[in-house]
Amino acid sequence: MVKEIKSNGRLKLTKLGGFSWNAVEGEGCTIFTQGGETVRGSILIDAASGHVYGTAVDATKRDDDHMEVRLDARTTSQTETEELGIEVGNFVAFDPRVEVTNGFVRSRHLDDKAGVASLVTAIKSMHEAGLKPAQDSIFHFSNYEEVGHGAASGFPANMSELLAVDMAAVGKGQTSDEFNVTICVKDSGGPYHHGLSQRLRQLANEHEIPFKVDIYPHYGSDGEAYWRAGGDVAVALIGPGVDASHNYERTHTDALVATTKWVLAYLLA
Repeated sequence: MVKEIKSNGRLKLTKLGGFSWNAVEGEGCTIFTQGGETVRGSILIDAASGHVYGTAVDATKRDDDHMEVRLDARTTSQTETEELGIEVGNFVAFDPRVEVTNGFVRSRHLDDKAGVASLVTAIKSMHEAGLKPAQDSIFHFSNYEEVGHGAASGFPANMSELLAVDMAAVGKGQTSDEFNVTICVKDSGGPYHHGLSQRLRQLANEHEIPFKVDIYPHYGSDGEAYWRAGGDVAVALIGPGVDASHNYERTHTDALVATTKWVLAYLLA
């Protein structure tokens, strides 16, 4: 979001979610004004030109104080930027840059667009096949998962269990990869419900869905937010493997298909 309009007309931002500034440096972005207009720009450090700043370009710390938005508009002052309709509190969206090649899907925000895609595809598949879930089921798409309280509310009082669908983190020390769905048995908030996780693993085996089992030390999900808000039902977590989370992310359609199949197996069991 826009935190400040600087004296040179450029914008200082405040983060939403857990990305690092170096992960979005150089990215195109769109500012959404209060009046409904959009203004394009780029996210840069405040000493971006190698011909002007030399080695300071490398030395400049990528943090809140040194990152800024250069607007694609004629403005060199706070007043001129305000005349564009931009003000503190406006939302700023990074370009997703979606590209699909050889089954690989590259995009920003696959955490958790990939999970949403799997759920929507599962719903669509059941509808087209004339099928219904074996139990009454609620699909909850939260807007606030990345800031920690996405699933803190909004569930029926008689809910008996919760399956969270979120990305699986790929990297050193992890079993997850971009080609499979993963069940997370523990994250930064502790273990997920063992009984529900075991039942999901059994379903995957019965339906011949390959999967990984993993633990994420720097991770939290909507299921964890639900528990922290006082929820008291079994929670499990599955999702497609996503490389370079909170960066320019990548997954594979194999992982998306496997996640969708596992969701369907759960819903129809």
